[in-house]
Amino acid sequence: MHNAAPSAATTEPAAAASPTWHLFVPKTITVLRQGYRFTDLRADLIAGLTVAIVALPLAMALAIASGTTPEKGLVTAVVGGFLASLLGGARFNISGPTGAFVVVVFGVIEKYGYDGLVAATLMAAAMLVAAGLFRLGTWIKYIPEPVVTGFTAGIAVIIFSSQVRDLVGLEIAKLPGGVAGQWQTYWAARDTLSVSAVLLSAACLVVILGLRRVAPRLPGFLIAVVGAAAATALLGLPVETIGSRFGTVSGAIPPPSLPHVPLDRLGDLLSPAFTIAFLGGLESLLCAVVADGMTGRRHRSNCELVAQGVANAGSALVGGLPVTGAIARTATAIRAGARSPLTGIFHALFLLVAMQVAMPLARHIPLAALAAVLVVVAWNMSEQDRVRHILHTAPVGERLVLLATFGLTVLVDLTTAIEVGVVLSAILFMHGMAEAVSLSRDGAQIVARDIDDFTRPPDDRAIQIDALPPGVEAFKLSGPLFFGSAGRLADVMDLSPGRPRAFILRMREVPFIDTSGVAALEAFVRRNRLRGTTVIVTGVQPQPLAVMRRMGLTETTPGFVLARDFKEAIAIAQGGAPPA
Repeated sequence: MHNAAPSAATTEPAAAASPTWHLFVPKTITVLRQGYRFTDLRADLIAGLTVAIVALPLAMALAIASGTTPEKGLVTAVVGGFLASLLGGARFNISGPTGAFVVVVFGVIEKYGYDGLVAATLMAAAMLVAAGLFRLGTWIKYIPEPVVTGFTAGIAVIIFSSQVRDLVGLEIAKLPGGVAGQWQTYWAARDTLSVSAVLLSAACLVVILGLRRVAPRLPGFLIAVVGAAAATALLGLPVETIGSRFGTVSGAIPPPSLPHVPLDRLGDLLSPAFTIAFLGGLESLLCAVVADGMTGRRHRSNCELVAQGVANAGSALVGGLPVTGAIARTATAIRAGARSPLTGIFHALFLLVAMQVAMPLARHIPLAALAAVLVVVAWNMSEQDRVRHILHTAPVGERLVLLATFGLTVLVDLTTAIEVGVVLSAILFMHGMAEAVSLSRDGAQIVARDIDDFTRPPDDRAIQIDALPPGVEAFKLSGPLFFGSAGRLADVMDLSPGRPRAFILRMREVPFIDTSGVAALEAFVRRNRLRGTTVIVTGVQPQPLAVMRRMGLTETTPGFVLARDFKEAIAIAQGGAPPA
């Protein structure tokens, strides 16, 4: 195949590439190198205090919803939030426990105990670090939106369902993990409903939603929780509190320790570990994308994955929960004037101070108030507008993916939901790409679907190119030639009458080929060679050409010829020299 002369642009020396390690320099160092002024420090301190006030009740509420104690949520926000901001590749991400992890954490603790959760989180941390070092951060953007929307809405439903007990004060010793089992238990315990808990949680919801409407800059979550705690202590309300269920909340961060998990159980923890890693990476990078959109900055995804891996390892070693970027807290920090990753560091330090000073008073916080906080979190997570939009406007296949992912998240488990959602999306994509691949002859489309003999054209030669020399056939292949569409080449031989001496396959409109496509092309060449036909391929693009040569399908392959264009292919088919 004749190659064109290199252009002037390709002969210029390329700029020296930056060392790979530059991609993993934390944004904290970048900010300090660019110059960090006192005004930046003051803005980050104010933003850090603001987001710490928001994170304080949320961290405790999320930990309780996850089936553990409230101080573990605070430890997670302090240690994980500090490390993620210190080492991260996103300028504004605020990390800590989030609603996305509630379902996974609750299930792992219920099945494997807390040590099992710590081991799974450490395994997930290693996966995140490896994903970042192998520069897989950009791959996460290929997760289809219906899958993300489906499992996020499903998690919202599960969080709401898990909070009904505390929201209305039902007396239930142990709550089942599944949504169906929870509602059966609620119904059985309906006679134990507490009017005080209902009124208290309703008042908290009114305060949170009312402040969000009339004074959105005020910390509605904290105001509602503090007010509910004061009312409970002063009025002696008969509702369950943190103190009555968990005792005194510790303000200390435990020393690092490794979990006690038998080695033969580590294989069982691979699936939840992968789910934690997937959610941690996805949520953090989505959070960074949202922050970039709000500020005009750009994050480094692989550096962020490494930082999240380190943060998860640090959190797990001190008995914390999985960590990821929190979109709502990040947006709060940006609106409060955050300038750099030091906002996240200050947020963690302010939380540490709060743990030392305010935790003895946390025993008065009613669980009904924290349940109200999580109901609002679940509503925000549900993205009902986005769900409604997809269900009304998206193609049928994508609607089914969303519904399947949502249903499996609620009724089965998150890991299964993600796996099924991604596989269904991949099948739909492959089907769409396969449908986009077409064969044509003389401008007429050759349908690849099954057609019966009554509707088949009586004479296939009617769509043959008239200008072709005798004994030469030509077809044009359009679209990506991959494993979902490789069968199209078999149609070419079926549609070719007789045994031509040359077969021209025009591939200028094939932008991509994979190993299955090359294997199909090799089989096509081999079958034609056995019947004495030479295959001449024209206009091969760089990516298909590189894959073909790497797999051994080259100009030296018997019965196979590469031509620059259709004119050259005609000359070769006629037995003459290719035109200059």
